[in-house]
Amino acid sequence: MPVSVPRQRNVSAAGQGETTSMGPTAMDATAVEATAVTDTGTGTGTDRDRTDLTLLVVEDDPAGALAVPELLDAAGAAGTRVRIRTARNLTEAERLLTDDVHCVLVDLSLPVPRGAADEDPLAPLRHILRLAPRHAVLALAPSADPELAAEAVRVGAQDHLFREELDGRLLSRAIRYAVERKRNDAAKVKLAESRLRAQENARLERGLLPTPLLEGSDLRFAASYRPGRSRALLGGDFYDVVRTPDGTVHAMIGDVCGHGPDEAALGVELRIAWRALTFAGLCGDELLSTLQQVLEHERESEEIFATLCTVDIAPDGRRAGLCLAGHPAPLVAHRGGTARLLPYEDGGPALGLLPRARWPRRQVELGGAWSLLLYTDGLIEGRTAGPGSPRLGQDGMVEMINRQLSGGLSGEALLEAAMAEARALNGGELTDDVALLALERDRARGQ
Repeated sequence: MPVSVPRQRNVSAAGQGETTSMGPTAMDATAVEATAVTDTGTGTGTDRDRTDLTLLVVEDDPAGALAVPELLDAAGAAGTRVRIRTARNLTEAERLLTDDVHCVLVDLSLPVPRGAADEDPLAPLRHILRLAPRHAVLALAPSADPELAAEAVRVGAQDHLFREELDGRLLSRAIRYAVERKRNDAAKVKLAESRLRAQENARLERGLLPTPLLEGSDLRFAASYRPGRSRALLGGDFYDVVRTPDGTVHAMIGDVCGHGPDEAALGVELRIAWRALTFAGLCGDELLSTLQQVLEHERESEEIFATLCTVDIAPDGRRAGLCLAGHPAPLVAHRGGTARLLPYEDGGPALGLLPRARWPRRQVELGGAWSLLLYTDGLIEGRTAGPGSPRLGQDGMVEMINRQLSGGLSGEALLEAAMAEARALNGGELTDDVALLALERDRARGQ
């Protein structure tokens, strides 16, 4: 038979647990949290593995006369216990709504909360839904008003129950169903949010990563980029390639110290500034001096600096100007030959370190057919044989690139192979951001 809801109770769904009830004189406006009940079973005194659920009943009767049956459902929930808490009103419910509550049973006949529209019969439910966005909620309605019960589900309750039709099996099943449905709904929301983030990241990637402007050039371009932060879109590394109206191809690669979101944003700003200044006709020391001003203005602290390598390739493709601002020198390889580092003795300091620094531009001969590889130090700072082993370094990188060139790799295949081998030598993902950029000229096509 239905029994009145006590102010605290532990019920075994199999009917074997203890039940504790306190009289009206022992209760105030706040119910006391129920303590766990040990299932004595056949007298062994050991706990059985089970999932305990806590139900918060929010009802209006000061005497607790709302008839909630014993939660007995031996056929479908043997071993599951439900702890019951009761609240006389919404204010008390807010105090009792702790993280260990799994489900809330709210009586739709509760008084309308202060500030709610008097004509809204679902105001108590809406109030509970705002208080408990992560909890399962059941609505208790009179059987004479099925439309109200259905509307309760539409506004957010996991299910509805009719007061006059309550029995132990129905209520026990409804609680478990509501809890699982809420968990499933939460998982769907997280999945939808993850998909939206992925779509937003894809749009950001198209907007933040550069689109090379090489129309009219006979050079082939390839790039590879891997941020060091887990699940990040961009790191502090940046690169760009453009062709100016006079036929000169300008390439740049840089690295802002650190690899957080602020460094990524600063890298994007420097790349955009470099492109604008390049199209404005600046190069060499004048361009780098202006970029340093941009860096000093945009950085969050004076400790932030950036390394940079710029290359401007003459319209005939046979020579280039090289500027290094604290950045490792590029690699050049000729057809049938081995890769080597371009000269780096005349480089200047990283941007943001010295207020009146200078960056000399060095002229280098490229020849007819060549491959030029620009990279950031995330590649050469990886290990050679897992954690604790020596760094790959520039010499190790040159050897690695020569092995891949001897295998006939070029362009994107070369960059992907270099990235994969560096990760394999490191014994896992590289911890720093890595950007690789390759420009190639085939003399037969370029003459």
